[in-house]
Amino acid sequence: MGTVIKNGVQNGNQRLKCKSCGKNFQKGYTYKACRQDTNAKIKVLLKEGCGVRSIGRILGISKNTVLSRLLHIAATIKKPIFAKPGGQFQMDELWSYVGKKTNSTWLIYAIERHSGTVIDFTVGNRSSVQIAEVVHTLLRLSPKRIHTDRLNIYPKLIPEQLHGLYARGTNAIERKNLTLRTHVKRLARKTICFSKNERHLEAHLRIYFWG
Repeated sequence: MGTVIKNGVQNGNQRLKCKSCGKNFQKGYTYKACRQDTNAKIKVLLKEGCGVRSIGRILGISKNTVLSRLLHIAATIKKPIFAKPGGQFQMDELWSYVGKKTNSTWLIYAIERHSGTVIDFTVGNRSSVQIAEVVHTLLRLSPKRIHTDRLNIYPKLIPEQLHGLYARGTNAIERKNLTLRTHVKRLARKTICFSKNERHLEAHLRIYFWG
């Protein structure tokens, strides 16, 4: 931050302006959501398994503010570039729901086998179109092997010489599924926390994986 100058008064509070970036602000805010560390705290609490209402209670802000910040934070996070070709990857699908349990949705994602790094993911139905999005990301990395379960869609998308189907080939990602259900409350099977729409679920996962 550069030189700060006074920039008028609003609601009895002295407004300040940074001459370098032109940003207007004030030293203290009544509403806790305006604090500079609010977004960082939301990210930490999301990764530790807190629900939206829980975060609101802990930080003293409304659940709607938490949801809007969730989308805003996720929009600033870019998918990292995995620049190590020739690796071994694992893919899997994780069931969840949006709104009600009859409205199933799936997290389809892939990890690098040894580091556990999430390479790509998508949220939606378990169709060949959705799965192909992640598969094509892996194929661009010139993989040595892509391990999956025995879902009949995979053989149509992954070349036979690259496709691993043996029993323990997906051990790492199956273990990560358990971690996900523990850390991301909206993915837990028995909970009153759930996603009202896929945008919030996708935003939460983007923060968890790459935030």
